[in-house]
Amino acid sequence: MAGKAPESDPVQDAPEVSGPKHSAVGLPAITNALRISRQQMGVKRTALTLLRVNQKEGFDCPGCAWPDPDHRHAAEFCENGAKAVAEEATLRRVTPDFFAAHSVADLAGRSGYWLGQQGRLTQPMYLAEGATHYAPVPWERAFDIVAEELTGLSSPDEAVFYTSGRTSNEAAFLYQLFAREYGTNNLPDCSNMCHESSGSALTETIGIGKGSVSLEDLYKADLIIVAGQNPGTNHPRQLSALEKAKANGAKIISVNPLPEAGLERFKNPQTPRGLAGGGTSLTDLFLQIRLGGDQALFRALNHLLLQTDGALDEDFIREHTHGFEEFAAAAGDGLDWDETLRATGLTRAEIDEALRMVLASKRTIVCWAMGLTQHKHSVPTIREVVNFLLLRGNIGRPGAGVCPVRGHSNVQGDRTMGIFERPAPAFLDALEKEFGFAPPREHGYDVVRAIRALRDGQAKVFFAMGGNFVSATPDTEVTEAAVRRANLTVHVSTKLNRSHAVTGARALILPTLGRTEKDLQSSGEQFVTVEDSMGMVHASRGRLEPASPHLLSEPAIVCRLARKVLGEDSRIPWEEFEKDYATIRDRIARVVPGFEDFNARVASPDGFALPHAPRDDRSFPTATGKANFTAAPVEFPAAPEGRLLLQTLRSHDQYNTTIYGLDDRYRGIKNGRRVVLVHPEDARALGLADGAYTDLVSEWTDGSERRAPGFRVVHYPTARGCAAAYYPETNVLIPLDHTADTSNTPASKSVVVRLEPTGL
Repeated sequence: MAGKAPESDPVQDAPEVSGPKHSAVGLPAITNALRISRQQMGVKRTALTLLRVNQKEGFDCPGCAWPDPDHRHAAEFCENGAKAVAEEATLRRVTPDFFAAHSVADLAGRSGYWLGQQGRLTQPMYLAEGATHYAPVPWERAFDIVAEELTGLSSPDEAVFYTSGRTSNEAAFLYQLFAREYGTNNLPDCSNMCHESSGSALTETIGIGKGSVSLEDLYKADLIIVAGQNPGTNHPRQLSALEKAKANGAKIISVNPLPEAGLERFKNPQTPRGLAGGGTSLTDLFLQIRLGGDQALFRALNHLLLQTDGALDEDFIREHTHGFEEFAAAAGDGLDWDETLRATGLTRAEIDEALRMVLASKRTIVCWAMGLTQHKHSVPTIREVVNFLLLRGNIGRPGAGVCPVRGHSNVQGDRTMGIFERPAPAFLDALEKEFGFAPPREHGYDVVRAIRALRDGQAKVFFAMGGNFVSATPDTEVTEAAVRRANLTVHVSTKLNRSHAVTGARALILPTLGRTEKDLQSSGEQFVTVEDSMGMVHASRGRLEPASPHLLSEPAIVCRLARKVLGEDSRIPWEEFEKDYATIRDRIARVVPGFEDFNARVASPDGFALPHAPRDDRSFPTATGKANFTAAPVEFPAAPEGRLLLQTLRSHDQYNTTIYGLDDRYRGIKNGRRVVLVHPEDARALGLADGAYTDLVSEWTDGSERRAPGFRVVHYPTARGCAAAYYPETNVLIPLDHTADTSNTPASKSVVVRLEPTGL
């Protein structure tokens, strides 16, 4: 039998601490994955479900977007993927009786971990204005409530339609289609908070805001640089790809403020060596970068390449790039080495060793994640990475390229389907031609601007297709107050989270099917599709019986809502789309480039690759028609004396804002989350003993401060002058306006803090 959800909220601020691990996965990962799966699903359901994850005729893991290999193991999932599946396929249920027993105020006082552990939502729930408890509501009435609010607004731009990254291609396409026929481009999504900086930088420099490599490229690389990323927790199956690359002769440089167990040594649970032996040492050179010093590091490498005879691919630069002379003038002369070493926290010898490895490589890939994308200067940092690759012709060559590693399972696909507040005119033209209405052309709100609009009373309805908006966003107090100003908040969800307890005057929870579940519509059983982090599109087919007979699929929810809101004036066949998802894919094929003959191509068990001009034929759809070198001043954050730079990060027992448990096994944290990791010498200089409790106080140039109280100090081998703590607990420290230039992504990876003993 599956275990019961916890009745009481466990203490999260009294963790037990041991030393960090130096290897990842292995038998402990299997044991932990199976333990959690049995607790949530029971023994039989665990076996039936996990053997279908990421299989060619199975369902796509609702966790990360790492691609599937051609030849798949029977257990093609990782520990955190198993946790994600277990949470969705759990036997625990949240019924109307639960809501009758727990007021909204009660739910608001619970932790995110406790809320998530209660189980699957089973019926639509409605919080009337002035009510203290959610109550069950029929689907028809729920749609009426949304329609009343939306049709009563003075402008469609007073509504915000948010999307999380787990939404399928079909649902995402319908969602943006509905929002645009309704009349707004207010389509913020979780990309705004993670890889928007990547998309901004890559679109400008190579013409497409996606990575240019495949799994096969990783296997062929001579050198892989993993910067600002922790695959062992966030994308564990990437470790298998890195291990295969190492077996083929690749070298790996890890660039990170924290040593991460997965990049030190990988114990592959699918091999005898991984289970019983020593595993594989992955990192050949660890560059323990100071927070925000990555641009300075890549500028230094570029400077050295420009100074080294024979280091550049001059034919590639001449034929395929623009702006080289301006870039070379900025990077080639007069590098300030004192500033570079101060910005990076590295030694000249470490940078020279990295250069030696770069020069020895004919095929280089740079992988990165949030450690590069969530700084104020993230966009110029990623542009500098592109400069680094362009200098040696490492884009459009097998075994080389850019590899931004996306998080949520279909966050890249949602953007491809048109979930974007700043749509390209060509996409809107295609919608207009296909569906016969004029989509709005004015740009809409991204996440940060949506919060401002709610705060200022300019947005009055907030509709979320998945996700946990209030926990994922910055400036927690401001965000929650903004959401509470809305007339109506609506969340399409599988499970409870904090966003359901932070509501507008009225609120709806609309329960939906999960990836693991069978989707039966009037034309028969349906499947959906997703796009992984490397541009591969494939089908996802659930097999479990739905958690409740009252659930609707995401496409069905959008279609019924559209019919209710838009009425007979809409020329779009919403009823037909709900009955048969193949009809949605036929329309996608005519609107979105690369999806031609969609239904036939996705019928292949391996799916299909979307076109990528820089990778496919070294053509670059930029304004200049070539790959663009860029020249920007080197930036890096600085902390005054007695202050540290704080980065927010995940525990190993969480995925984004979903908390699976209270342990961070690889970092030696057990039964708690309110910890701050500080280098022992920094802690001693600040008078903070290991185990002391401190408040984290962020300081800003306008004189304002924000406080997160009661964190246990953990002496930890992080980069000097830097600290780390888990989100969402630390989101309160980050002002709404502290964002990356150009991309407007919350800059949560370099926050100046002082550590003030708790109780002062």
